[in-house]
Amino acid sequence: MSGGEVAGILVAVFWAILVSFLAVVLVRLAQVLKATTKLVADVTDQAVPLLADASTTVRSARTQLDRVDAIASDVQEVTSNASALSSTVASAFGGPLVKVAAFGYGVRKALGKTDEAPQKTTRRNVIVGRTVPAARRRKQKG
Repeated sequence: MSGGEVAGILVAVFWAILVSFLAVVLVRLAQVLKATTKLVADVTDQAVPLLADASTTVRSARTQLDRVDAIASDVQEVTSNASALSSTVASAFGGPLVKVAAFGYGVRKALGKTDEAPQKTTRRNVIVGRTVPAARRRKQKG
C-alpha cells in the first residue's frame, strides 16, 4: 500500500464517521421536532377551549359591569332627588318650626315654668378611704 492509498482510506473512514455522526444528529433532530409538534398540538387542543371559556367569562363580566353602571347611575339620580327634597322640606318647614319652638320657649319663660328639674345630689359615705354607694350602705347597716 502506498502512502496515497492509506491517505485515501483514512479520508474515506473520516467521511464515513462524519456521515454516521451527521445521520445520528439528524435522527435525534427529527425525534425532537416530532415531540415538539406533538406538544404544540396538545397545547393547541387545550388552549382553544380555555380561550372560549375566557371569552365567555369576559362577556359575562361586561354584562355585569353594564348592570352595575346602570344601578350606580340610578342611585346617583335617587341621591340627587333626595337632596333636592331635603332642601325643599328644610326651606319650607325649617323656618316656621324654629319660630314655633322659639315662641313656645318664650311663653314658658314668661309664665315662669321650666322643664328643668333640679339636679339631685347623691350623698355618699366615706369609709376607710373609699366611697360606698347608698344601696350598699343599706345592706351594711341591715
